[in-house]
Amino acid sequence: MYPRPFFLTALIFILCYSLGSCKDKQMKGLLINNNTKSAAEFLGKPNYRAMSYGGYRTLTRDDQPSISQIKEDLKILSAIGVKVIRTYNLQLDQAPNILKAIRALKSEDANFEMYVMLGLWIECENARTSPNHGAEDLAVNSAEIERAISYSNQYSDIVKIIAVGNEAMVHWQTDYFVLPSVILKWVNYLQKLKTENKLPSDLWITSSDNFASWGGGDSAYHNDDLTALIKAVDYISLHTYPFHDTHYNSSFWIDSQKNIEHLDAKARIELAVQSAVDYAASQYQSVERYVKSLGVQVPLHIGETGWATASETLYGASGTQAADEYKQALYYQKMSDWTTTNGIACFYFEAFDEPWKDAPRPMGSENHFGLIDVEGTLKYALWEAFDSGVFKGLTRDDKPLKKSFDGDFKEMYKDVKIPNKIE
Repeated sequence: MYPRPFFLTALIFILCYSLGSCKDKQMKGLLINNNTKSAAEFLGKPNYRAMSYGGYRTLTRDDQPSISQIKEDLKILSAIGVKVIRTYNLQLDQAPNILKAIRALKSEDANFEMYVMLGLWIECENARTSPNHGAEDLAVNSAEIERAISYSNQYSDIVKIIAVGNEAMVHWQTDYFVLPSVILKWVNYLQKLKTENKLPSDLWITSSDNFASWGGGDSAYHNDDLTALIKAVDYISLHTYPFHDTHYNSSFWIDSQKNIEHLDAKARIELAVQSAVDYAASQYQSVERYVKSLGVQVPLHIGETGWATASETLYGASGTQAADEYKQALYYQKMSDWTTTNGIACFYFEAFDEPWKDAPRPMGSENHFGLIDVEGTLKYALWEAFDSGVFKGLTRDDKPLKKSFDGDFKEMYKDVKIPNKIE
């Protein structure tokens, strides 16, 4: 046993050291938070590009991307000005690993800046088996909410938006959609926690869904619960996919080809893609009009839009011929220009190809929405960025990035066809 004076001295030293360490940690946290922005400050700002990110490399989500892999990917996205990314569920390791990766990158580089729209998966009772759309899966949904609360508090400098559900209200998601009342319940719950200081006060709460679900289409979606939801969210996150509608509602895609016999192929393709951007804008504006008709003022941003580069059916050579790298690049640039001009945040879908999305069909369009493929090959939309040198020294899975088609425009353009209609 140590003599009492020595013991007391040691105890005082330990207490002082501990208090100092705690104070340092608190101060460090305060410094992090002081260097952070709210969603209200960055959504729709041109120097805060937004993008959907998964990071999955294989045919199954059983293979979760590691923190080191995610760090590689986020450095690539940061190089092209992406500072806001979107996730989709909290049931796996992917989302918390993204948060850990961002925290690590911020500790390594004081200038690194990346924020997250944290997606929550919401579904109906007996989803994918015998769906009961009149009720929710309370256990699944409650667990998602609790995880979101935990991560939002733990990573308050990074998580700036919570999206309650992804296309969880649109009726064509027959496997799992819920009624607006379910989304409203959870949005109100999270908003209440903000007023009770149990969530950061500047955390924005929304739901990310098809434009029709927000009242921009069929009147079947118009009801009191949707109106209450529109009033409850901090902003509306809507999805628009002209790419898919080249098949399902192709008039805009084909009509743009009328009376253009004097134009060459490139001009006709550009005209078709411009019509796709106009079509997306019309869907955005339809929601805007509906919200105004309710007498509600709430920001509107695009939570998803994108363009696939390959398709074995519907959108490929035997379908509308929408899918290729050239058209993706045109849509990406034109959509970026339109949203930037109008101060609209646009979460482009998506950063990297994810082959698990349609694993049985390698050429299924859902596997090919990325601007970059699984191997780190940059599609045509990012060739110019590559040539500018922004990717110098960056890798994916330790392999240097490269351009598709070895950067040969003529080879890439061989895959490009003039838009067609399925008869």
